Amino acid sequence: MTDATLADTAYAKINLALHVRRRMPDGYHALETLFAFCADGDDLTAAPADDLSLTIAGPFGEGLSAGADNLVLRAAEALRGAAGTTAGAAIRLAKRLPVASGIGGGSADAAAALRLLARLWRVNLPDETLHAIAAALGADVPACLASRACRGEGRGDALDFLDEGALGNMPVLLVNPRVAVPTGPVFARWDGIDRGPLATGEALAAALAGRNDLELPARAMQPVIGDVVAALMACPGATLARMSGSGATCFALFADTAERDAANGAIAAAHPDWWRLATTLRP
Repeated sequence: MTDATLADTAYAKINLALHVRRRMPDGYHALETLFAFCADGDDLTAAPADDLSLTIAGPFGEGLSAGADNLVLRAAEALRGAAGTTAGAAIRLAKRLPVASGIGGGSADAAAALRLLARLWRVNLPDETLHAIAAALGADVPACLASRACRGEGRGDALDFLDEGALGNMPVLLVNPRVAVPTGPVFARWDGIDRGPLATGEALAAALAGRNDLELPARAMQPVIGDVVAALMACPGATLARMSGSGATCFALFADTAERDAANGAIAAAHPDWWRLATTLRP
């Protein structure tokens, strides 16, 4: 990296709860969800360049397109257009999180690219403009842009941020059985039954009282997801174990890091082929 190179993190997103209320006329679903973000994720760097370019590396980078259809480059083009600049950037994405896994993926990468390039190009756009750019890229991108604990409604892009530190530094273990679960087919399998609203009030209590309405359809596609949730629930000290998003990544929250690390070791020994990330939630 040169002195002019900047870096940002595409923080892993988890849905502490995800209630699907109805299908809307535009094909999207009306959701109520509690977003939380981990301290770790994919890594992005950007350096000044004449043109826009993207290279992808990392353990989950193989096979991903680095062409104009990639959300990172789409975010870059959208920001460049809104800012009225012709500046370029050489962007490098280190893909450390599994793809099609319910923890942000391309949405988090696009959000990180917006933050990173706004700094690189010294773009000073209103928050409302950045939110609109993010929302046009995908329903989860606005939440990923902020990467703060919040409640999401509508498509998931109408955000109400939680008090600073409401969930911060809580130990969490992410586990993925290394199966991809595309979002569209999971939503298509949702049974259309509204099982009620997400509770308001204190975030963890609301999450514990909530559910993930996409877990059953995802498990119908990949039954191993049930095995992951069961393994996490069996770990001593796990206060909440659930699938995130449309899967297949699952998570467990813990009261302290020692219990989380013990769970990480136990799952590694029992299922060495499963991907794991022991981390904490961002403030």
